[in-house]
Amino acid sequence: MSTLRPEFTPETLQDLQRGTLPDLLGVRIVALAQGTLTGKLVVRPELLAPNGFLHAATVIGLADTCCGYACIAHLPEQAKNFTTIELKSNFLGTCRDGTIRAVATAVHLGRSTHVWDATVFDPNGRTLALFRCTQMLLA
Repeated sequence: MSTLRPEFTPETLQDLQRGTLPDLLGVRIVALAQGTLTGKLVVRPELLAPNGFLHAATVIGLADTCCGYACIAHLPEQAKNFTTIELKSNFLGTCRDGTIRAVATAVHLGRSTHVWDATVFDPNGRTLALFRCTQMLLA
């Protein structure tokens, strides 16, 4: 099983995203521990769909970023990077403002693949989405 690499912290992971999509979305990493990572995002008008509700891509962007950063922080020694080979989301709610939170949790930390789940919560703690992704580890 892969373990959390000590060189990764919420701050070092946050530094990786400068000038990328997670930075544009406003993803902020707030906690990292063995098998888990938590991130937040402030909902703002440009992240909404034309119908006025939170855009699904915003939710996926937060969940996928949290799972991806968690994967990086748990790469086994022989792996240098990863790529997503599958992802899935179920949307259970929405919101229009406030701060949403995603908690990524390891399901499988193998030598060649990782599977991560993320639950995305609205500002009141209700579940907005369930997300799962599979990562192929790259040597």
